[in-house]
Amino acid sequence: MAVNIRGNIEQEQIIVNKDYISLKRVLDFFAALVLVILFGPLMLAIALAIKLFSPGPILYRQTRIGKDGKPFKMLKFRSMRLENAPDIHREYVRDMIQNNRDPRSLGKDTLKLESDPRITGLGKYMRRLSIDELPQFFNVLRGEMSLVGPRPSLPYEYEVYKDWHKKRVLVLPGITGLWQVTARNQVSFDDQVRLDLAYIKYMSLWMDIKIIIKTPFEMIRGKGGG
Repeated sequence: MAVNIRGNIEQEQIIVNKDYISLKRVLDFFAALVLVILFGPLMLAIALAIKLFSPGPILYRQTRIGKDGKPFKMLKFRSMRLENAPDIHREYVRDMIQNNRDPRSLGKDTLKLESDPRITGLGKYMRRLSIDELPQFFNVLRGEMSLVGPRPSLPYEYEVYKDWHKKRVLVLPGITGLWQVTARNQVSFDDQVRLDLAYIKYMSLWMDIKIIIKTPFEMIRGKGGG
């Protein structure tokens, strides 16, 4: 899916297509309802596995920044140990954002934090396939997220965003998005945001369909995951 981000999209005024936003919300609701039913057996199996192999709650409710900068509780299958502390991840991502790191500058193939000691054995496999994100269908049903859109940031990430980074919150955050299916974690943070802004600028039903179709293939490949 070729999208040109070589211009100065960060300096442009991004106009949101409000007519499509209204249609998108209706489509999101009914699509998420179907997906909850379709993936229900898998989600039940994952919930049972978490309960069997890792003490603690099945779901993790994480504060994220949503549309217009408003916080909400994003749902995930818990992939971390209960006694985890966010310090390692906080310092890593703040450095990544403030210094616009890319994988090559870190000597890696991905910007994803590798060898995170907080993650359980089962959690590593869930994250690699992105199936820990499945409970976010309920966030979509509640109107907090969309199936397709920019990924919602953590509060401590949002604190160090440049002004143009914050254009990400012009629309509802998504479970999947343009940079996830074109670049995943293999480009710099600024380029990830540029892809998000390109999505907001050009978003359409056809673009959403193409992103949704491509998402399962990227999940299976696990490109840039971990």
